Amino acid sequence: MLKKSAKLLPTIGLILVVIGVFLPITGLDANYRVAGAAFKWIYSAGAIICLIGRLLTPANPSLPLRVRRLMRLESWSAIFFCVGAFFLFYNGGSMRDWLAFTLAGATLLAITSIAIPRAQRKAK
Repeated sequence: MLKKSAKLLPTIGLILVVIGVFLPITGLDANYRVAGAAFKWIYSAGAIICLIGRLLTPANPSLPLRVRRLMRLESWSAIFFCVGAFFLFYNGGSMRDWLAFTLAGATLLAITSIAIPRAQRKAK
């Protein structure tokens, strides 16, 4: 039961990260005043939940080495989201820093979401 709920955490975290990214982009004014600074907290909570979920679901040792490495790379995407959350609070005036780390994490996530099933098929 705990293992199934731990596998759900990265998905919930990523949904919160997406909401946190789209709130200031679709905001009403250029000062990122969308319900105060709520988007910062939503993004940060999503990044932390995603990281916790990735850390609680390690790769199965019976999987091939390539698949385990790709799953470890997925954890790095969660770390990039957490660094982006740090820059949300450290450098509040610029969207450049946290968006760069968000895009880097999303790129890693896109690559691994394609490469993991492909590596599992090759291993079979």
